[in-house]
Amino acid sequence: MMEVFKIILLGFLVVCAISVAFSRNILRSVIIFMGYSVIMSIIWMLLRSPDLAITEAAVGAGVTSVLFFLTLKRIHLIREDGEKDE
Repeated sequence: MMEVFKIILLGFLVVCAISVAFSRNILRSVIIFMGYSVIMSIIWMLLRSPDLAITEAAVGAGVTSVLFFLTLKRIHLIREDGEKDE
């Protein structure tokens, strides 16, 4: 049962990596990257490496994603409600 779970995680990891590579939407790429980081955290836990799992979760899915979103907001690729396209 555990082997099937590991294969499914690996499949999701590959799908995320390919999706980010071929995505033309930067916001979608950041969201997929967040999923990739969460999956990597789970894989590190399964490999009995909790220090790397916590680091991946905190930095990969947390801090890096927030920095990506702030950068996209700053360069106006993410618009607030009420803002119109020019």
